[in-house]
Amino acid sequence: MTVHTPLEMAGAFVGNVWTAPGGAHDEILNPATEAVYGRAAVGTMHDLDQALDAARTAFDKGPWRRMSLRERARKMEELHAHLLARRDEIVAMIVAEAGCAQAEAAGLLYAIPLQQLAADIEEAYRRESVTSLPFMVNPGWAGDKVLGGGVKQRVPIGVVAAITPFNAGFFLNVVKASAALIAGNSVVLKPSPYTPFQAWVLADAIQQLDFPPGVFNVVTGGLDVAQGLTTDRRVDMVSFTGSDAVGAAIMAQGAPSLKRMLLELGGKSALIVREDADLDLAAQTAFWNITCETGQGCMLFTRHLVHNSVKQGFLDRMSALFEHAKVGDPADPAVTMGPLIRGRERDRVAGMVDKAVSGGAEVVFGGKAPAHLDKGFFYEPTLLTGVDNKAEIARKEIFGPVGVVIGVDSDEEALAIANDSEFGLGGGIVSADKGRAYEMALELDAGFIILNEGPGAKHPAAPFGGFKRSGIGRESGTEGIDAYTEQKSIMFRAG
Repeated sequence: MTVHTPLEMAGAFVGNVWTAPGGAHDEILNPATEAVYGRAAVGTMHDLDQALDAARTAFDKGPWRRMSLRERARKMEELHAHLLARRDEIVAMIVAEAGCAQAEAAGLLYAIPLQQLAADIEEAYRRESVTSLPFMVNPGWAGDKVLGGGVKQRVPIGVVAAITPFNAGFFLNVVKASAALIAGNSVVLKPSPYTPFQAWVLADAIQQLDFPPGVFNVVTGGLDVAQGLTTDRRVDMVSFTGSDAVGAAIMAQGAPSLKRMLLELGGKSALIVREDADLDLAAQTAFWNITCETGQGCMLFTRHLVHNSVKQGFLDRMSALFEHAKVGDPADPAVTMGPLIRGRERDRVAGMVDKAVSGGAEVVFGGKAPAHLDKGFFYEPTLLTGVDNKAEIARKEIFGPVGVVIGVDSDEEALAIANDSEFGLGGGIVSADKGRAYEMALELDAGFIILNEGPGAKHPAAPFGGFKRSGIGRESGTEGIDAYTEQKSIMFRAG
């Protein structure tokens, strides 16, 4: 199917219709070619006001929250089938809009969120919206005995503002909308200005499937729209994925109205390579974490803590992988890594690398823009060694294809360095001793940990989120649906 640019003639998606554009249009660039991919209306505060009114009305007066879990699950099954049928269009959109390599676009950014949607639907069929509390006998006022009981119920929170980044637009749009809608909420989605079409395709599906008006809305725009979402009293909850600095600002903006917060923020995760590790596996894991999404992923392992006895062997294998990497336009299926999202992001990454090298770091490979590409926002996969964990490049989230290697002499030193971070999103351990690796995982201050290759893919039942400045709350799994609910208890006298 040919990808077109439906937002070129539209404003916001409100109440199942596209409004007339009220402001300017942004030219959406293909980051690999710098060509214009499409034109998207820039959302205005008027668009936001309309979307919030529609979402509020849908929640307060509409049928969606009053449906049973099973009824909502059946409607979400229609959405799942519709998105599956549009696979080629959506994958092509992710490649062109975000610059993601085709294999990653098809697997990580398209297939996995639909697996999560399917898992959420299954969970909705399994769970009961009301469960009984144990009966109990209490003394009555007249000296008799009173039999009492109660029920507890999970109910939707209300209007959810979902704010998503460019690096995993379709992924996070689906994951957030899936859990929020299944729980019975209304949603106003604000996508990144760089990747609005990955929100359009979800709105287009909702429109075609005739969901109740107002339960899902999309408003593009800049900081004014984002701040409007996080401060408006019509919003009950904010679900945000992005940097820790912006997450902290959103918490402050939502504080006066005590909004519920689900914040999936940054990471500076460590991969520990023990002295007994399979070095081929360790190098492949580390290299994938440098190149996946061109390093533009919060979950990626960017600090490689390698036992000094095997460090040189690890570096040799990493260098060999670099020689076989192909950087270029991800429209080419042979390309293994695409560009960064924009030129300023490439310049920021290059500046961090240059500063690290000036401070004594050594470049194992990469460290510059590829000479053979005169268009696009490309930067080579880069590995640095001779880095201290106190250095900026080992502490700040790079959000680019850069990893650092730090040598260690013991498990204890590796754990201490891994935990010496403001972040606590993920971690990995490569070791032939699976029992020892598990023991070490228990000591890591991180929300998700992968031992060796893990299960081979994201587990849809596993909650995802982090410690410390990596966020608040969890997405995915039963916890990911519960995050969009409040719990209510109703007590009664039985006799």
